[in-house]
Amino acid sequence: MTLRITILNGPNLNLLGTREPHIYGHTTLAEIEAMCVKRAGELGLDLTFRQSNHEGVLVDWIQKARETADALIINPAAYSFRSVALIDAMKALGKPIIELHVSNIHARDELHRHSITSTAATAVICGLGPYGYVAALDAAVHLAGGGR
Repeated sequence: MTLRITILNGPNLNLLGTREPHIYGHTTLAEIEAMCVKRAGELGLDLTFRQSNHEGVLVDWIQKARETADALIINPAAYSFRSVALIDAMKALGKPIIELHVSNIHARDELHRHSITSTAATAVICGLGPYGYVAALDAAVHLAGGGR
């Protein structure tokens, strides 16, 4: 059985590569997606990769993942620090969830240090830069029971 992994990206991540490169680096979201597609191919995964600046759209995609994914990887970005709607959708998913952050949020300023969405995640990866997405794919396979 082919594992289905959904990766969701929150607000402003479409600006990766140009937005605050001293924090997020110079790799674009398109380059990250290409890395993920490559790794998913190596692992034999069915991958969905999306980004939205809109909270409700992310909630809709999380809800859709109840039927279309075996695990979810989410970089909630700014919504990590304020979105009860994302938390509720994540809690209703009933599947492994990896919360992902490009930067080490624990080493950041007070506003960016405390992710509330982590309370609904199975695991959290942060501070690995773009490689964190590849690590999250490997971890998602393990958590979804397809360990290789």
